[in-house]
Amino acid sequence: MYTKFKGIGVALVTPFDIQLNVDYLALERVVNHTIELGVDYLVVQGTTGESVTVKEEEKLDILKAVTNISQGKPIVFGIGGNNTEKVLAEIDVMSKVHFDAVLSVCPYYNKPTQSGLINHFVKIANDSPKPVILYNVPGRTSVNLSAESVATLSEHPNIIGVKEASGDFNQAVDIIKNSSKDFLLISGDDFLTLPLISIGASGVISVLANALTKQMCDIVNHCLNNEFKKAQEILYTISGINNLMYKEGNPTGVKCLLEIMGMCNGDVRPPLEKASKSLFEEVKRIYNEIK
Repeated sequence: MYTKFKGIGVALVTPFDIQLNVDYLALERVVNHTIELGVDYLVVQGTTGESVTVKEEEKLDILKAVTNISQGKPIVFGIGGNNTEKVLAEIDVMSKVHFDAVLSVCPYYNKPTQSGLINHFVKIANDSPKPVILYNVPGRTSVNLSAESVATLSEHPNIIGVKEASGDFNQAVDIIKNSSKDFLLISGDDFLTLPLISIGASGVISVLANALTKQMCDIVNHCLNNEFKKAQEILYTISGINNLMYKEGNPTGVKCLLEIMGMCNGDVRPPLEKASKSLFEEVKRIYNEIK
């Protein structure tokens, strides 16, 4: 039903200038780069967009900017948090600007029960004028949205999928097996995309696609066409760079790569730090080998 979110979405970075203001010219470069090389949809203000250190008014301006340069590509906007009422209020404000779906991360830090997680997402889905994609990333939130909970939530008519980043392959299998028809399982890990599509995932929301757009698009498209051997060959060529993307935090690594490519500078907002000199040189060396 929601085929617009099948394939590859890019988890867009938020470029900053050296004063750490949003760099809208660089944002336009990154967006145009990803669209020209084949992404299917754009994900704005997810974790990779440094959403936790971007102000509310900046989020609205970023969404407007991406909408203006999106060339009609569907837009998923990140609205989540550990205060249910605040999430509902933010959805109400942001829905005044065009986007196609909400990406809502599991509540972090306060560690709700599975029942609490279900109730949180049901309230969001009930109130949201946009369809909702769940985002499960227990490495960041300290709570895992179980496969059973996802299956329960998949029955809600306004919850259309889950970005699954638990790294648990068995959990992914159970989600696909037990969730409602047409419910989307979207990989939240670039390098698990190939095996997840092989069992029924619809694609990926990708960090690497900010920079290595063509490679990631080709991997996903080959997988969706059951051309897994071709996808493997591309995956192996970029395998050396993937772990470096997270060595000093996300999006430190991918912004470092984008700086090397001349797309934007590598600055991030505290408490994150710009890539160290050693990481910069390591990323540059491997990028020069694969470009």
